[in-house]
Parts: sequence; structure tokens; C-alpha cells
Amino acid sequence: MNIAWSGSTRLLTGPAGLADWLDGFADARGTATGARTALLLDPAVAESRVTALVTGELDRAGHTTRRLVPAGDGGPDEILALAGATADADLVAVVGGGSVIDRAKLLAVAHEDRRARAALRSTGRSGLLTLDPRTRRTRPLLAVPTTIGTGAELSRVACLPHHGGKRLVMSDALAPDAALLDPAATETLPAELLVEGALEALFRTVGPYVGNLRDRPVEDALAETAAVQLVRLGGAAARQLAAGHRPGPELRTDLARLSGLTQSTWLSYGRDLFSTEGWMIANELSSALGTRKMTAVAALLPPLWRAVLAGDTRLGSAPRLRRVWDLLRSADSSGGPLPAEPAAGITALMDRWGVARDLALTPPLLDTVARRTVRTWGAGLPMLGGLRTADVSALLTAAA
Repeated sequence: MNIAWSGSTRLLTGPAGLADWLDGFADARGTATGARTALLLDPAVAESRVTALVTGELDRAGHTTRRLVPAGDGGPDEILALAGATADADLVAVVGGGSVIDRAKLLAVAHEDRRARAALRSTGRSGLLTLDPRTRRTRPLLAVPTTIGTGAELSRVACLPHHGGKRLVMSDALAPDAALLDPAATETLPAELLVEGALEALFRTVGPYVGNLRDRPVEDALAETAAVQLVRLGGAAARQLAAGHRPGPELRTDLARLSGLTQSTWLSYGRDLFSTEGWMIANELSSALGTRKMTAVAALLPPLWRAVLAGDTRLGSAPRLRRVWDLLRSADSSGGPLPAEPAAGITALMDRWGVARDLALTPPLLDTVARRTVRTWGAGLPMLGGLRTADVSALLTAAA
């Protein structure tokens, strides 16, 4: 039978939480045995302890599990092939980072909705693809994130390769039904990615806060609290790493939970949807250079904040940036006092945390990235907030 599942994601804690959720899944199906699960695995964790944990609980619940390890580029052809390969599954589960979770989310809607399949194959220039509001899926989706920062396990968006960069696909149907958070999931995560993940979640929280010019007291308070806690946790992780210690399971799980919660609609309620120009530029920059997204973000943050402080309201509010930085600079515990000036302060914070931000950006490549950014997100499209090629070039020049 088909089962209707809500668009809200249930957070599960540890094996017991997963066991309870799987038992509820069996009750909803009306049978405790015979369920078929398609399990997508990131190659980096295919033989990990958290994968063994998940497969063990699926076995206990009587599921027949088929493992798939995607090896393509995550583009439409691979997504549709995966949708076909998992067509007989009653449950789709995924263990891995944001990239493989995005694949699972997209294949889940592509399998059931012909409009979604057609949309994923579309070739328009826009970097934003909003699926038809009637898009639905009936099969449940379970996500087990093994990285920190993307929040893909709780978000209603997914990234899809597009014209040499990435397209952002949006739909309520993309939100997983459940997300398992367990310390085993991040026990092999490289140290630099742990701290980068804290910065990514901070960037996602502070960006819309600064990018919107209007105060919203309730939502502002939520964003400020989340941002402060991210700096505290990120600072604690950086301090432990500097001392030669690996952050423990409780700290990693707290960071993972808060990273996901920064995808909450409450943090962005009533805000301008297109107030994250920095993400769009960083997205194109990282794709062009073949570098990690957070390396591009870290390079862009100081010049982006300097432009805001100089009064470019297309990029954000200087008073709101100063307000939130006053809160953040006193939250970090990984060293001495941070500079009061926000751009200098975030630079010092990233250096203290050991976040890489060196880019090899030649003038021809800079020009290519600037033009591609405007073509994909601006030039009549609303996402870039009126920024022109020269504006993007200036930010990239300062970042390089």
C-alpha cells in the first residue's frame, strides 16, 4: 500500500531511535516483515561502523536491503538511473555526506513524479529550480549524515550539477522523513571538515540575517542564538584540535544537530528568500576551481562583509552585521579576544580555526566566474539582488 508521509523531518538519536522509527514504519505498512530498502552509501563510509549500525537495524526489522554506491557526477542521468534501480523499494535510506544525500532526495521525487523528472532534465540558464508545488512522494526517506555543515538531512533543497556549476533544486517533497544522528557517523570525519562544517552552518545562519535589511525580533533572536552556539561549539572543536585531541562524540553530535537545525524555516520566516548572494558566488567559484565550497566561502566572507560595512545594501545591512558580530566575537573560546571590526574579526576567527581560504584565481578565470555567476543567478533573475558582473568581479578580486 502507498503511505502518505508528512514533510517534516523526525530527528532520531542512536540505534534505539532508529529501531523505534523502523517499528513505526512496519506498523504503518501493516506488516513487520518483507519491506525492501534501497540503501545508498557514500563510498567513503560504505564499510564504516555507522553503515553497519544502520544495516543491522534494517536486518532486525526484517528488511531486505539492497546496497548502492553511486559513482557518477550526481547529474540528471545518474539520478534517473538511480530512480529506476530503486523503483521496487519500500524505503529509501542514505548514509553519507551532503552530495549522496542530495542524490537520494532527488531520486525519491524523480521516481514518483514525471513533472520532477522533466524538470531535472531542463537546461535553462537559471541556477534555481523550483519543482512544481504538486510534487509529492509516498515512499519514506531516511537520511544518516556523516558530515557536518550542509544540513542536507533536514533541508528542502538539493544540489544538481548544471552548466559546469550547481543548480539548487527546491521542493517540500525533498525533505527526508527521518534523520539519524549518531556519534558513529562522524567518528572518521577529517578534523578540518569538522571545523569547516561549523563555519558553513554559521555562514548559512548569519547570511540571511545580515542580508535582510528589516528587523524581525523573534526570528532574529533565534538566528542570533543559533549563531552564537555555533561559534561556541566550533571554537571548542578548534581548541581541542589545536591541543592534539579529536573532538569527542558529544561535541560532534551537538554540532551535527545544530547544523541541521539551521535549515529550519523558522530562522528564515518572513525574510527575503534571495539574500544569500555570497553562497551563489562561492558556489560558482568552487565549481570553477574544483575546490571545496567552504574554501571559496572562507575567501569571500571578509570582502563580502567589507562591502556590507561600506554601505552596499544589496549585500546586507551594516548595523545588523555589527550587531550579530558583537555577539559572536565574545562566544569563541579558541583564543584571545577577536577584533571588533566584523571583517577583520571573521578573518581572525577563520585563521584561528585553521580554515583554508587561499585561492589560485587568475584574471581570466576570475572573469569567467563573474560572468557565469551573473548569467546563472542574475541578469534579470532575482537571486543575485541586482549585482552586476563588475560587482562580482570586485568581490572575487578581493577574495583572491
